[in-house]
Parts: sequence; C-alpha cells; structure tokens
Amino acid sequence: MSEATVLQMIDHEAKDVPLEDIDVSQRELWVQDRKWDYFARLRDEAPVHFCKDSEFGPYWSVTRFADIMEVEANWQSFSSDPAITIVDPEEDFPLPMFIAMDPPKHDEQRMTVQGSVAPKNLKVMESTIRGRVQKVLDSLPVGEPFNWVDKVSIELTTQMLATLFDFPFEDRSKLTRWSDVATGGPETGIVESEEQRQAELLECLAYFTNLWEERAKQGLSNDLISMLAHGEATQDMSPQEYLGNLILLIVGGNDTTRNSMTGGVLALNQNPGEYAKLRNNPTVIPSMVSEIIRWQTPLAHMRRKATKDYVLGGKTIKAGDKVVMWYISGNRDERAIDKPNEFIIDRDRARQHLSFGFGIHRCMGNRLAEMQIKILWEEIQKRFHMVEVVGDPVLVPSNFVHGFTDLQVVLHSH
Repeated sequence: MSEATVLQMIDHEAKDVPLEDIDVSQRELWVQDRKWDYFARLRDEAPVHFCKDSEFGPYWSVTRFADIMEVEANWQSFSSDPAITIVDPEEDFPLPMFIAMDPPKHDEQRMTVQGSVAPKNLKVMESTIRGRVQKVLDSLPVGEPFNWVDKVSIELTTQMLATLFDFPFEDRSKLTRWSDVATGGPETGIVESEEQRQAELLECLAYFTNLWEERAKQGLSNDLISMLAHGEATQDMSPQEYLGNLILLIVGGNDTTRNSMTGGVLALNQNPGEYAKLRNNPTVIPSMVSEIIRWQTPLAHMRRKATKDYVLGGKTIKAGDKVVMWYISGNRDERAIDKPNEFIIDRDRARQHLSFGFGIHRCMGNRLAEMQIKILWEEIQKRFHMVEVVGDPVLVPSNFVHGFTDLQVVLHSH
C-alpha cells in the first residue's frame, strides 16, 4: 500500500476514503484509536471487503457478527492452518500450535490441556485468585497516580499464569516478557529485530523444556506442562510445536485478561452513569464482566485461509485467500447487538459477543478469564469508591492485541 494511501486514511475522515483503499490493518489507526469509523463503514457498505494491498499482503475483512459466525462455524472451508493472525508466519521459524490446526489434531491437543480449566479446577483456584487480588489491591498507593496496567493487570495475570503452569513464582515476570515478544515484532518496539525475537522465544523454549523433563519424570498433575508431557496427543511433540503451544497458552492466558482488566477501568470512567450503577448495585458485576470483554475485545481479530471457493455476503472468496474476522467490529454490529456503541453493565444477554471466538476454536480459558475479572471488581468495590483515570491511555501498537501499555489512575477510598 502506498504511503499516500496510508496518509489518506490517517488524515481524512473514514467517509472520504475510497472504499477500495480502506485497509483496517494499518497500525497507525490502532495506535491513534481511529479504527472505529472505518469498521462502521465496512459493516454498512462492504461487510465482506477485499483489501488488495497491505503490509500483510491482500486479505478479506469480515466485519459483521453473523458473517463472522458463519466463517467460525465452517472449519472445513476456512482453515486455521498455518496461522491465526493477519501476519504470515516466519518460514524459517514455524510455531505450530493447536489453535492454528484443524481437526482431528486440533481436537486431540486441545483435549489434553482443557482439564486445567475444568469447572472443578476453577472452584479450587477461586480462593487462591481472591487472596492474590486482595494482596495486590492492598499494596496499591491511595491518592497518588500509578500505572494500572503494570501494578494490577500484568501482576494479576502473570501470577495466574505461573499457577496454571506451576511455574517458578519468582521468575514469573519472564512470562509477561515472552507474551509481549510473541505478539510483537520489531515494528512494535518490543524487540529490535526478528533475530532477537526468535532468540528470546528459544530461551522460553529452553526454560520450559527443563520444566517438561521434570514433570515427565513425576506423576501426572493438574498443571499445563504436566498435562502436555503426559498427554498421548502431545508427549511426542517437536520442540517447535511445544514452543508454539506454550506461546498460545501464555498469550491466551495473559493478553486477553490483562487488557480487559484495564479496559473495564477506562470504560467505567468514560461512562460515569454506569460507574454509579455499579456502586449502587454490585450484583451487576457478572453481567458487567461480559460487557467489559465485549467492549474491549482484547484480541481484535482471527485469521483463516479459504480451502475452496466460497461465497460469503455475495462476494466470492477464492481458495487460498486470507480471511480476517474482525471480532472488534462484530462486537459493535447493531444488526446483532442492541446499542452496541454504548457500554451498558447490566445489558440483557451480555454474553452474546465474539471476544472468545466461536465453534471449535472458542477460547479454552473463557470461564477462568471471567472469574478473574469478576473477583477483581468484587474486591475493588469493597475497598475503593473509585479508580479514577487521570491520563490518556497508551495503546499497544498492534491490530491483533487490543490493549494498553499505560493507564494512569488514582484510587479514592470510600
């Protein structure tokens, strides 16, 4: 895509850019939070839209709720192989992971680790999570500004990940770093080069290989590494496949929850009437959690590859074409969700959203994520009258991870 087109999209209103020139994958639109009007226009005028030229090559955008559901439900026509993001995988550094596989292999590998977030395990984890949330909240400064992303969102999700992996607790900050490196190339400033990114991910593999070898010698336990080491479908994985699945579990357990924990604070500040509603009636928290996850949409898209020619929304997608389902757009589709551009914490059918995906690839840890955010807000409400946002949010420079690197807040006690 020419520089002129990029500037045109950044400098102009969405309505003034020719439809065929729209490229919603451009990072500048995400960093500046200018994407919403472009998605609204695509939903109205070209819900299945072909972008012939972008940083990531040609791709189709699917932007309406019902069309995204149709693609999600049809893995036979829309394959997850070889990748689930708009970025093509590095040919010399493949990272196979079960979310980027189709049945039967996908089902076998997912089944191996699914037990870690089974309802009975969540019940056991609940008191641990609550204890940690209480400890983190009690350590925060009241009345002076700090970065909520660092002190709360990252800290709580990294502790949870360390528990799921039975990972050495004192080394848990490594998990945050590996999650950031996995989803951010040189263009994001997280690493300086692709070589550095690969080197850091190989350090991740080496660390987890030691854990694997330890767990393989022990009996099967409830942590994710033990399940992978003892699982029939996973015990003979290649090192790259092990690394791929680790990254899937680290990013899945980290970015989604961490960005919803921050997004909820921002949304309540932007909608003071809803914050008042929460104060007056904390029983709305479970429904509010679903609304936060819809509103934030912590992973903005998933990508598929057409395995055959397929007509969607009157457009013919050709076999081999890249298809990007923009969850972030489907979650604002007024054809499926009433008043989707309003943040309503006691919304009817609040669970009707696309943030966890749909079908065979639906997020494995969705109930765990909801439970973590629910406990966080229950404990916040017990302690603080308000978490006040006092600075502009700094957004992640990504069209995949829809989140924050900085949100300055001040806590006010009751």
